Amino acid sequence: MSDITRIEPGPRMSQAVVHNGTVWLAGQVGKPGASVTEQTEAILARIDALLAEVNSDKSRLLQATIWLASMDDFAEMNAVWDAWVDPANPPARACGESRLATPDYKVEILITAAVKG
Repeated sequence: MSDITRIEPGPRMSQAVVHNGTVWLAGQVGKPGASVTEQTEAILARIDALLAEVNSDKSRLLQATIWLASMDDFAEMNAVWDAWVDPANPPARACGESRLATPDYKVEILITAAVKG
């Protein structure tokens, strides 16, 4: 049985969980009330940091799930995503509209990635 590593565990959830060479990140959000661009930039920076902590990076993304408070923000979020994602290694991805934890959140991104050997 493989070990399970929990990154930044709290009473409700961990920010990341590693098991059998795969890392699952909790849904990441940006600063409440910031623009879609600013929230997406902050989220992707946080994803980079969490992946680095577990010996992974955006070239090893397996899947991304993106929730937007409004699909009207799809193009704005994608402009930031497209500048960030590794074009040689894009993940499987889904994006949909969902009511987020508070109206101040406009974007939430959930990532699954492979950990380096």
